[in-house]
Amino acid sequence: MKIHEYQAKQLFAAAGVPIPKGIVAKTADEAAAAYETLGTPVAVVKSQIHAGGRGKGRFKEHPEQAGVVLVKSADEARENAARMLDSTLVTIQTGDEGKQVRTLYVEQGLDIARELYLGVVVDREVGKPVVIMSSEGGMAIEEIAEESPEKIIREHFDPALGLQPYQVRKLGNALGFDKAAMRSAGTFLPKICRFFVDSDCSMAEINPLIVTGEGELLALDAKVSFDENALFRHKNFLELRDLTEEEPNEIQAQEAGLSYVKLDGNIGCLVNGAGLAMSTMDLIKLHGGEPANFLDVGGGANVDQVTEAFRIILADPNVKAILVNIFGGIMKCDTIVEALLGAYDNIGITLPLVVRLEGTNVEKARQMLAESGKQITTATDLTDAAQKVVGTLNA
Repeated sequence: MKIHEYQAKQLFAAAGVPIPKGIVAKTADEAAAAYETLGTPVAVVKSQIHAGGRGKGRFKEHPEQAGVVLVKSADEARENAARMLDSTLVTIQTGDEGKQVRTLYVEQGLDIARELYLGVVVDREVGKPVVIMSSEGGMAIEEIAEESPEKIIREHFDPALGLQPYQVRKLGNALGFDKAAMRSAGTFLPKICRFFVDSDCSMAEINPLIVTGEGELLALDAKVSFDENALFRHKNFLELRDLTEEEPNEIQAQEAGLSYVKLDGNIGCLVNGAGLAMSTMDLIKLHGGEPANFLDVGGGANVDQVTEAFRIILADPNVKAILVNIFGGIMKCDTIVEALLGAYDNIGITLPLVVRLEGTNVEKARQMLAESGKQITTATDLTDAAQKVVGTLNA
């Protein structure tokens, strides 16, 4: 689950992670008042959306307007906020459709001596969280990793013990910290790591992490996402969820107990099992197609859930064909076919439909398909299924 920058900074502050002063604004007048309250010669008005690249982003309605802007008066804050609010911001991460800005964050201007990158994620190969830092703050970490990998520093730490003082010194020395910055890092870095672990984060990213002229480390940005499997331990985090930032079909799928992620392709996928779903998408791409979604109905889905899965797939106007790939274990193949045939009539499936079945009651399921009289193509194996569904688009 993702949250907004201002929400992440509120959590940072509660955890003792130093942040600049900032005020949330939902109207242009509130942005102007925030500037006055902060009382600094320069302030920053920031669009709040669940996407990076806001500083370089532009609004569809106001192409001259950036998603993050410096202002030097209350009037400037008001004028920029008026253009930003309720407008659609397009960044490198939003795609061409962009995201509507409903909230702004007005933050104090600071004396910035250095900009760094800091991220904390789980390294699944090692089985530990890892701190990733770079001297190239404010840039896309992917570009740095590709062009200047030597500038990226990694330090794994024990989640029970947290980041240790010797590890802080190791990171600080690699980044060339002076005494003041090293003292600040001795507090800042262990606290952000403890926040990551205690909050069950999947990612905590600060880009840029700044060093002020006085050597103080501050989180100038904040991008935080939580492991949804651990949210039962943090029910207060659910209050931070902004459904307007999420894909409606993904919300619908979650309510139905399905795992769904919308993609940019045109072949809908209905699969049981996350590993099988990933393999299905890989084979679709291997044979020249583009998957429109990841959709795992799980091992114990019922007829209603399968029917809902078809509704979600068909709600995507980009979908031009559907591939059903089921390995019947807990969920029997004939149950899937029963739901499939019911959805075919109730929802009105008119797109090419390719079905591959294996496992429990597969022969009964295949007979049900053969006797249905529906325009359904069956496949003998996964490769055959991928080739056939891609072929329907090229016919």
